[in-house]
Amino acid sequence: MRLDQFDLNLLIAFDVLIEERGVTRAAARLNLTQSAMSAALKRLREAFSDEILVQHGKRMVPTPGALSLAPHVAAAVMNLRGILASGMRFEPAQSRRRFRIVASDYITTVLIGPALRSLQREAPNVQIEITLPTSDILEQLDHGEIDLLISPEQFLSPDHPRELVFEERHVVVGCANNPALQRPLDAQTFYDSGHVVVSVSRDGTFIDNFLRGQSEQRRIEVICAAFTQVPWMLPGTTRVALMHERLARELAPQLALAVHEPPFPLPVMREMMQFHSARATDRGLAWLREHLIATAI
Repeated sequence: MRLDQFDLNLLIAFDVLIEERGVTRAAARLNLTQSAMSAALKRLREAFSDEILVQHGKRMVPTPGALSLAPHVAAAVMNLRGILASGMRFEPAQSRRRFRIVASDYITTVLIGPALRSLQREAPNVQIEITLPTSDILEQLDHGEIDLLISPEQFLSPDHPRELVFEERHVVVGCANNPALQRPLDAQTFYDSGHVVVSVSRDGTFIDNFLRGQSEQRRIEVICAAFTQVPWMLPGTTRVALMHERLARELAPQLALAVHEPPFPLPVMREMMQFHSARATDRGLAWLREHLIATAI
């Protein structure tokens, strides 16, 4: 089939069908009726002379031909979206665009929340959708399902642009009445104390990955599912925690917590923004990135 006779919308249908492995889910994702999605699959089968998806028990599975085409189609769809985004003017005051950001609760607290005040004044109708990182986040980035990933540098994809937002230190935090924090903290006291830590994914956190390589290990007593839970576990106890300094300074006053320098050198964490390479010239995304960096200064 000649390109000028091919409906490019079918590439989007193909991309979603392969990801969802089913007509019903693909239709829901594209806000189409099931009959319209079935018609798109029929046209794809005719165009590529391939079944694309075949029934296997209660599931539909892609054909080998469809699987070989899938990465090329996904890249083409992303490039087309990038072309459209770069060619469109972005007027913040009139825009109703939704930006999809993946970030931890820590980043939401110290960066995105403060940035929303200026964003609302300049772009009152823009929507910000924030989701927590998951194990498949880099796949979502590759597929163009998110606009922006904000993460420590070590967890980023090597295949897409990145931009420094800020550098972050870690500090030791505990109850202000904790006897261990009434004097300069030494390494032995640090390791002898009970610790509150965070477990957010199988990849570990930035600071956990560093400490895992040290000869002496912390005595972990409490494991939290989010960074912002940690300080609430400290008042009235003798436990301590290593926290991002920005988050610690933000929450310490209201919880009567003491903030101390760590008793040994810790690496500085580089918090980065990453976006798909096809969106490098996306004017709306550039506007959002500028706001976030200005907030972080």
